Amino acid sequence: MELFKDEKYSDLSTRELFDAYEKDKCREIRNEIVNRNLYIAELLAKKYVGRGIEFEDIFQVASLALILAVERFDVSKGFEFSSFATPTIIGEIKRHFRDKGWAIKVPRKTQELSMKINETRNKLEQEMGSVPKVEDIANYLNCTSEEVMEAIEASQLFSIRSLDLLKENKDRDSEMSFIEILGKEDENFSNIENRDFIERFIEKLNDVEKKILIGRFYKGKTQVVIARELDLSQMTISRIEKKILSKLKEDYKKTVDL
Repeated sequence: MELFKDEKYSDLSTRELFDAYEKDKCREIRNEIVNRNLYIAELLAKKYVGRGIEFEDIFQVASLALILAVERFDVSKGFEFSSFATPTIIGEIKRHFRDKGWAIKVPRKTQELSMKINETRNKLEQEMGSVPKVEDIANYLNCTSEEVMEAIEASQLFSIRSLDLLKENKDRDSEMSFIEILGKEDENFSNIENRDFIERFIEKLNDVEKKILIGRFYKGKTQVVIARELDLSQMTISRIEKKILSKLKEDYKKTVDL
């Protein structure tokens, strides 16, 4: 299914298109990127057929979410666009169902996959020494990255850009989601507004704080490794991390109270 088509961009890779769009914000380039990735919106929309809303309506919501994902995607951060777009689209579809008053039940298959993902993530983390990527888990479980992302989003086990968020807890690392860190069960935490909140929060941090937050929560590094990289003590890293998380929770509560 295609909404847009422009042959003059056919020789450019998707990465090159994103680079060009970042510079010029040309609508034609954006539409070409959307066209190449429209299959993602179509596949995700089909997963919600038979739940009270026609496919055409769901696909329209998914397509608009895809456009939004293209506009917000930062190619320089090294993430696969499909990994970024999938939870964005799913979140918008689920919001559409909520707005229409329909409850979305998580299929048993997805629930079971979520449990397997949790087990696999722990196993691979021990073997690899770092937080596994979506592709690593998908390969291990013999399923697609899209299925893994859907299970992750459905269960709200992880944030959009990280399969695991780690927080130092006494003598060991314990698994914490942003929801747990913030101390609030927010079913909409993975939606676009809250992703924007996280990005705005990171922008306010100084260089050392950014390296600690990104290293810990996006790259799965231990405090010891980060301390070595920054030439600081592990205790200092732990203190700064606690300060960051406290500030994160405080800022988030302010947005909730608005």
